[in-house]
Amino acid sequence: MATTTVSMTPPLADRMRPTTINQVVGQEHLLGQGGPIQRFIEQGALPSMILWGPPGTGKTTIAQAICASAGIKMERLSAIESGVKDLRAVIERAAAVPLDPRKTVVFIDEIHRFTKSQQDALLHAVERGVITLIGATTENPSFEVNAALLSRCHVYRLQSLTDDHLREIVERACNTDTVLSAMHVVVDDWSVLLQLSGGDARSALNALETAASIAEPDQNSERHLTAEVLQRAVQRKLARYDRAGESHYDTASALIKSMRGSDPNAALLYLAIMIDAGEDPLFIARRLIIFASEDIGNADPRALPLATATFQAIERIGMPEGRIPLAQCVTFLASAPKSNASYVGIGAALEAVQRTGTTTIPLHLRNAPTQLMKSEGYGKDYMYPHNAPGHFVPGAEYFPPEVPPISFYQPDGQGAEAAVLERLRQWWPERYR
Repeated sequence: MATTTVSMTPPLADRMRPTTINQVVGQEHLLGQGGPIQRFIEQGALPSMILWGPPGTGKTTIAQAICASAGIKMERLSAIESGVKDLRAVIERAAAVPLDPRKTVVFIDEIHRFTKSQQDALLHAVERGVITLIGATTENPSFEVNAALLSRCHVYRLQSLTDDHLREIVERACNTDTVLSAMHVVVDDWSVLLQLSGGDARSALNALETAASIAEPDQNSERHLTAEVLQRAVQRKLARYDRAGESHYDTASALIKSMRGSDPNAALLYLAIMIDAGEDPLFIARRLIIFASEDIGNADPRALPLATATFQAIERIGMPEGRIPLAQCVTFLASAPKSNASYVGIGAALEAVQRTGTTTIPLHLRNAPTQLMKSEGYGKDYMYPHNAPGHFVPGAEYFPPEVPPISFYQPDGQGAEAAVLERLRQWWPERYR
C-alpha cells in the first residue's frame, strides 16, 4: 500500500526567525553597538542571563541568535513540559563536554515556572561552570526565580517592539519569505495590523500569514490586506483606541474622571477598553496610584496601599490575570469617599515656598548632633510632643519666621478625614474652625 508524505510548512514566525544577532529587530539597548549582549559575543565570554519581557519581544529569538553568532551549542527546555529528569539529562550531556569558554548554553523558556528543585539543580550546574544559563520569562524574575540563582545571572529587560520595529519585520517577511512573496502580499492598512499586534512580533506575523491566506488575489494577482481582511483573519473587532495617540489619553482621562465621579461601572468600562486595546497595564496601575493620593487621600487611607499593591501584583503576575487586581482597585477607588485636600495642600505649600524664597529653620527645630551646635542654640526649647498630654504641645510653633502659619491642608470631613478634621480642630482651633 502506497504511503503519502505530507510536507508541513513551518509557521511564518518560525520561518522568519533571525539566525544571527545582526538580524534581530529591536532591543537596541542590548544588541546594538556597545550593548552588553553584543559585547559578550564579541569577547567570546557569555555569562548566564535572564531575558525578561512581554510576549513576542524576541526572548527565544535572541537566545538562539546569541548561540548561532557565538558558535555555541544550545540545549532548549520548556519549564512547562520538562521535569527534573529532563534537566538532569541536559546537564549530564553538558558535563561530558570538556570545559571551555564556549560551554553549552541551556535555554529555558518560562523559567519562572520551574520548581525549587529544578532551580536548585540549575544553580549547581551554573556554579560549577558546567552550563551557561539563558532563561526567558514574562514575569518579574525577582519574585519567581531563586535568589541564589538570580544573583548568578545578568537580568536584561526587553522592551515591547515599536510600530517601526513591527513594520520592518512585516516588510521583511513580505519581501523575503518565499511563500508570501509568491502570493504578492500588500498591506493596505498598517494602522490596523500594528494595533492588532500590540507590540508582539509573533502576533504581527501570525496575523499577516492568516490574512494573506484568506485574501482574494486581484486582477494583478496581488493580495491586499485591508482592515476588513485583517480583522476577519484574527476574528477580533478593532477597538477605536490608539495607545500612542489622542484616544489613548482620552480613554485614560475618562477612566480617571469616572472614578473621581464615583461611578465604578463607567470606570470598569473604560478600564476594559484600555485592556482590550493592549494598553500597558503598568501605565494604568501608575495612574491608579496617583489617583489614590490626589483624589482620595486621607478620606480613605487604604486607597494608596491598595493601588501600590495593584502595581506590584501586575509586575508579578502580568496579563491577562492582571485585569483582576486592576478591576478590584478601580472599583474600590471609584467607590471610596473623595478628598483632594492633600493634593491642594502641597500645591499651596509649594506656591508659598516659591513666593517666600529662602526660609530660616527655627533654632528649636534644628538638629544638634554636636556640642558646638547645642551651644549655638540648636534644638533649644524644643518640646518633645510624646512627653506632653495627648502627645501634643499647645502653643508650639513650627513655621519658619518668614512664613506666617497657613492652613495648607484643609480636609472637609469626607470619609476618614472627618476624624482627622476633628483632631486638627482640637489641636489648632485658631486654624480650623
